[in-house]
Amino acid sequence: MAQTERTTYGSISAGDPYIPTGGNGGYRAEHYDLNLSYRVATNRLNATAIITARALMPLDRFSLDFAGLSIEKVLVNGVRPSKVTHSSRKLVISPATTIAAEAVFEVMVRYRGAPHPVRSAWGDVGWEELDDGVLVSGQPCGAASWFPCNDHPSDKATYRIEIACESAYTVVSNGVLSSRSSRSGRTSWTFDVREPMATYLATVLIGRYRRRDQADAPVAYNLYFPARLATRVETDFARLTEMIAFFADRFGSYPFASYSVVVTEDELEIPLEAHGLAIFGSNHVDGNHGSDRLIAHELAHQWYGNSLTVARWQDIWLQEGFACYAEWLWEEQRGGRTADALAVLHRGRVAALPRDIVVGDPGPHAMFDDRVYKRGALALHAIRKSLGDEAFFAALRAYTAARRHGQVSTDDFVDFFSEHTGSRAIGGFVARWVQQSALPSL
Repeated sequence: MAQTERTTYGSISAGDPYIPTGGNGGYRAEHYDLNLSYRVATNRLNATAIITARALMPLDRFSLDFAGLSIEKVLVNGVRPSKVTHSSRKLVISPATTIAAEAVFEVMVRYRGAPHPVRSAWGDVGWEELDDGVLVSGQPCGAASWFPCNDHPSDKATYRIEIACESAYTVVSNGVLSSRSSRSGRTSWTFDVREPMATYLATVLIGRYRRRDQADAPVAYNLYFPARLATRVETDFARLTEMIAFFADRFGSYPFASYSVVVTEDELEIPLEAHGLAIFGSNHVDGNHGSDRLIAHELAHQWYGNSLTVARWQDIWLQEGFACYAEWLWEEQRGGRTADALAVLHRGRVAALPRDIVVGDPGPHAMFDDRVYKRGALALHAIRKSLGDEAFFAALRAYTAARRHGQVSTDDFVDFFSEHTGSRAIGGFVARWVQQSALPSL
């Protein structure tokens, strides 16, 4: 029998049509240990990634997503592989011996270079130099710009992230800051992510930030911001404790140990969510609560997106529709327009737009279209009106608890809500608002 017939290869894609080359098959990542040494002044990175994974089949070859940086060394279970190929987006590794199905194996990759964003259908994503620092925005396929990984939301893992840079800068990343030490003008920061995290939600932020800690119940949080924006930031985020408590009441307990907010010196087109934190540009703080809607949206993603993560990108309405609806809930809670009034307003605005997408499968170029956000929120409001507040929010709390730190899909959402509430109408609401292009009436 020919060698090609005996070998077993993990696929070099997760099979997601929205990101045809993203992700990898044949294994599941279980843990990433990232050790990064970075120089802000020159944008130079020297790093080592150790990936612990479990084989889902016998593997004579497997791949990782990795772009734009140079490989220095690769080991599999401490042994040099028989072959390593690195293309523009993929690191393909043939281990010296076949990895057995269900075996846990370890891959060490040492690499270096000048990290930069990767091009995608949604613009440049990933590691980005700021005027004086760094921001990583990985959604949906930018994680490969700074570490080798299985870059697809269906594969969540725990992390240890250690970053060293010049001591004049503050480093923020996901998880809990477990240690910090300084030597010879450089400081090393170590973060532990103990809950499973999707690769696109992994981030690094480096800047000249002040830090303010808030220990109020129900969740401790940290604010990082440039000194010149201190007054604006403290005003605009003064309601964050109240907002966290409100969402915890509506959605269930906050899913992580803490929450961080970073406001960059640079202006950003939109705020960004990451696992356990949110990122805003200087243009998003005005000292007059002008971004309360955005603050609510990014906070809600901690439940919908970061804890409950879609297993495939076509179901993104489950993340963005929920975050958009959280905006309406917060405005209603603060005594502004009711969710009913906002639903009427936004249904009218959606009605003025073309009806040429299905938000339950909008296609890759429309996955961040505003209609995905608004029609997703309208679907949730229709379900709420049908069930009543008590049953609706009880079902939401049960849903976030049952799927905590896991994967979700549209079918899973419909099945869970139908079973939990005993309502046969749930599937119909989702079908009308999410799975067809025609626009229902309220």
